[in-house]
Amino acid sequence: MLDLNRIELELNKRIVYPYIWGKKQNNEDDRLTNFIYDIDTFEDLIVEIDKRFKDKSNYKSILNYTLNRWYNYWSAKAVEFIFCSLPGVVAAKDARDRLIDFSIEGINFDHKTSVFPRKYPDSFEFAKKNPKDLCEWLYKNQSQENRKHLKNRIFIVLFSSDGEHWKLKSNIFLLKQKIELYIKDFDKNKLLTIQHKDGNTALSDIIWFEQ
Repeated sequence: MLDLNRIELELNKRIVYPYIWGKKQNNEDDRLTNFIYDIDTFEDLIVEIDKRFKDKSNYKSILNYTLNRWYNYWSAKAVEFIFCSLPGVVAAKDARDRLIDFSIEGINFDHKTSVFPRKYPDSFEFAKKNPKDLCEWLYKNQSQENRKHLKNRIFIVLFSSDGEHWKLKSNIFLLKQKIELYIKDFDKNKLLTIQHKDGNTALSDIIWFEQ
């Protein structure tokens, strides 16, 4: 069982560092930094990064990459835990299944928490009125390489008026409130049907988290 208070505390330690990727997420750097799955405190993460990479010429780059992966992973773990603790939601039988995190009323879903994308061609206000358009854009433009799939997905889209959308991933208990309201009002008939170029379809939806 995850301690949500502890996760929120640890994630908030990361937000004092700039959120810089410097490169697209990729399989090679993911392999180098997969130790993030086993470290749940920020202090231990910094120690491990220094132990592995401090003498490397690309130290700053790999530091930023690792901080971001760790932050996103533990926020996502907390979100998945919140979903799976709610009535009508059942955790995936295989925790390593990258296509399914849980089912809601028998419908399988992956979930992804996403900042409102800077490259999206329309405004946040447009996206809220046209969620299917944003869903289609996210499927086409996010999660490449090993992370890419076109199956059912619930997006949690973060938007902050100061532009620091990413920081909202650390607000675990505000995310919890949004997810609880979504599940309480869940209606499978209101899910968005996304048509992919390969002819397959997916069911999708957006939970909005705006501050």
